[in-house]
Amino acid sequence: MNRRYFPAILGLLICAGWCAAQTPAPPVSYSSISELNQLLGSLQQASQAIQDDLSHLRVEKWKTDSGTKHQTAGDVESVQRNLQSALPSMLNDLKNSPESTPLTFKVYRNLDALYDVMSSIVESAGAFGSKDDFQSLNKDLGSLEESRRAFAGRVDKIANAKETEIGQLRAALQTARAENPPKKNVVDDTQPATAKKPVKRKKPATVPKPQDSQATPPPATQAPKQ
Repeated sequence: MNRRYFPAILGLLICAGWCAAQTPAPPVSYSSISELNQLLGSLQQASQAIQDDLSHLRVEKWKTDSGTKHQTAGDVESVQRNLQSALPSMLNDLKNSPESTPLTFKVYRNLDALYDVMSSIVESAGAFGSKDDFQSLNKDLGSLEESRRAFAGRVDKIANAKETEIGQLRAALQTARAENPPKKNVVDDTQPATAKKPVKRKKPATVPKPQDSQATPPPATQAPKQ
């Protein structure tokens, strides 16, 4: 797989993961499971052969400088640790989700990294190790390359299937929206505003004027004349 396609594949993985969360996953076909089992069987055989050959490798006896020996020994330990722990865990997860694009891609990336490290070990074995060690490890490298290419092809196949599925989901969604357009709530703002009733003001209460307590006395009556 060409590494320039990684960004596009990662984007597709995200989209495929979103669609998978929105819709139930379809059942995995027998042919897909059979293909995966074949890939896993070949990879496990290659892994076991690599571990056996690396365990018999005597880097400390090589006729080279200590720096090269130390680097190669570290690479050998890294490959063994990956094949014994990391890779089996990835394969177990993939068995539980045979058509998971992220998990399949994860296995491929791991194989790609293993291939780079193994290439360095094989190159050093050819330069400083025995002929038998070089031939055995070179054969292991070829088996690892076959598994890497096989998983790269499966990533492409699953990604293309997911892309087709996403296209179908989008088409179905557009059709559903066309057949059942969303209802719009129309607000009629042309009606005249309701006239407000005038507010009646209360008349102030009339306060009675106080009566004058010193009223003018009536005029005196004149006495009758005698």
